[in-house]
Amino acid sequence: MSEKKLVIFDLDGTLLYTVPDIAAATNQALAACGYPVHSEKEIASYIGNGINKLFERALPEEARNKEEVLRIRSLFLPYYGEHCADMTRPFDGIPELLAAICRRGIKVAVASNKYHPATVKLMQHFFPEIPFCAVFGEREGVPRKPEPVIVWDILREAGIHCPAADGPGRNFPDERPSVLYIGDSGVDMQTAANAGLEAVAVTWGCRTREELASYSPAHIVDRPSQIADILF
Repeated sequence: MSEKKLVIFDLDGTLLYTVPDIAAATNQALAACGYPVHSEKEIASYIGNGINKLFERALPEEARNKEEVLRIRSLFLPYYGEHCADMTRPFDGIPELLAAICRRGIKVAVASNKYHPATVKLMQHFFPEIPFCAVFGEREGVPRKPEPVIVWDILREAGIHCPAADGPGRNFPDERPSVLYIGDSGVDMQTAANAGLEAVAVTWGCRTREELASYSPAHIVDRPSQIADILF
């Protein structure tokens, strides 16, 4: 395997265990609107495609329309913005892994479908010492994962060349083999495939090993230390 220059991480279920705070914020919004609430396990199964899709899945079938999704969103955002770090925590071994990657001179970045301000806030709160070269969440006008646009944005920030990120008329060598993409969901595995990146699926998030294996990632790992083994 070629030497890696950049590691791109998903956030929810990969770097941070965020389900309790997402569930609490979603349920308070649902309850305020008179809708049934959900268990953390149910909420976990709804995560991965952005918050609007989360709300759509959490609403009763007859209420799954744009107006109600936006109503839930308007209640979710201020609550989650205030409480997004109450019960959230890094997965065991993640802070040590990030520090080890940085000591090796490998760049690190975050690509998340979580809305962008919360993505940035959580990275600053939990990993203030990590010099991420890019931290991107869901941004208006930018397609969500599994579309690879977020990856192209990160590659440009990191100075990693590939034809799709560089644009026409620039004939640099394709450096995508020097990038590793790490995530916990099928959306992440599809993102890596769409971007032409080597993928690592982690089993400590919200999806089963069997589901992850169905996407044929290059690696499936059960502990952060196994990512270090791949890189170093």
